Amino acid sequence: MTLKELSQLYHLSKEIEMDEQRLQELKARAESPFATRIDGMPKSCDNESKLERNVATLVDLEALIHAKQEQCICERNRLEQFIADITDSLTRQIFTLRFVEGLDWEDVAEGLNGRFSAGYVKNICYKYLKKCKKRQKVTKDVKRCHCPVL
Repeated sequence: MTLKELSQLYHLSKEIEMDEQRLQELKARAESPFATRIDGMPKSCDNESKLERNVATLVDLEALIHAKQEQCICERNRLEQFIADITDSLTRQIFTLRFVEGLDWEDVAEGLNGRFSAGYVKNICYKYLKKCKKRQKVTKDVKRCHCPVL
């Protein structure tokens, strides 16, 4: 798994937060007494009212948030499976704190009872990813030349 793939859960969660904030703003605007004027006078040439457009936007945004939440669950499951396959307990803890919990490196180090520096836990993470990348390359090379796996 690459660093970009590991970071997807974090970025997806931030995206959901932004969409939920936008949804709240749209709802607040729609509930405002000045949101729509119902006075019977036509305002434009189109047959769709502002109220109908607002409702459609709210429904679409809610559906988008729900789809992203489903994707978030899938990403989390995939991430947790990757982390579960890590043999070293400390490395698993680092990956969980960083990529599942979304903590920065200082908070990851603090989450390990402050026994390690932020730079040290970051190095452990990147060394593990580098090792995984080498392992994937060897696996691809073996498959490419149709050699039996030893």
